[in-house]
Amino acid sequence: MVHEMKYITRDGKIEGKDSLQDRFLQAVYGSRAGRWLIRPFISPAVSRLGGWFLDQSLSCFLIRPFVRSSGIDLSLCEKQEFDSYNDFFTRKLKACARRIDRNPDHFISPCDSRLSVYRIGEGLRVPVKQTWYRVADLLRDEALAKRFDGGYLFVYRLCVDDYHRYVFPDSGYQTGFRKIKGVLHTVNPAANDVCPIYKENSREYGILHSDHFGTLLMMEVGAMMVGRIENHPGHKRVRRGEEKGYFAFGGSTILVMTQKDRVNVAKEILNHSAQGLETRVLLGEMVGTAAGDR
Repeated sequence: MVHEMKYITRDGKIEGKDSLQDRFLQAVYGSRAGRWLIRPFISPAVSRLGGWFLDQSLSCFLIRPFVRSSGIDLSLCEKQEFDSYNDFFTRKLKACARRIDRNPDHFISPCDSRLSVYRIGEGLRVPVKQTWYRVADLLRDEALAKRFDGGYLFVYRLCVDDYHRYVFPDSGYQTGFRKIKGVLHTVNPAANDVCPIYKENSREYGILHSDHFGTLLMMEVGAMMVGRIENHPGHKRVRRGEEKGYFAFGGSTILVMTQKDRVNVAKEILNHSAQGLETRVLLGEMVGTAAGDR
């Protein structure tokens, strides 16, 4: 299946176009031969090797062409000169570059991304890009999965030109870390037609006992050439908008699960998702509101 890598803005404008990366991945995952050839590159060992190279100063030659082709504004970053490609990729933005919505009743996006939202329905199965996944398969924990039955699954898909640091969507207490080893498929939709990437990919998650939205689960999913998911450790009290961690190089995905009757999703995002369209959102932006008794 050929995917048009387009997304929709909050006000309904269709934007985006297929990149060279998108076309390459569609070709690779769209054929049996391509999927066979890609197998060596989805192993964590190869991603670690690629990550090692991108940590070296030699990789700096990749930065300027990528900045130009992606239209990245380095003036919004804390620094404009970098020691390696991964130093650039994990760059920090200035505090003024993103506005954190501080309204306690507003549920915010943890990252810059393309967002789809789905109701976690009967049987705890959720659709992600025309493929169905059981929440229990994602978590490898049947009892934990049941806690989110009737809630929402927020799927934040980060592309390589997105800002790859992410924050907590509310204040609260962070607990329950778990890492799940796996291979590292791309999280590009081209792969999802043939590989259950959100079950197979390396990932980790934690629980946030939030102040305004009940219990939240936040999962980071690694992707091809993402050798590291760097979460700041600790069972601790956190603040809305505080940095939770960052991804090393590559496209990535963050999944956030909410409990039943705790969050109302912004109407336009829910409507877009029902039409199979991803909505462009930015870190700190309101994507829902508090619902039910708190």
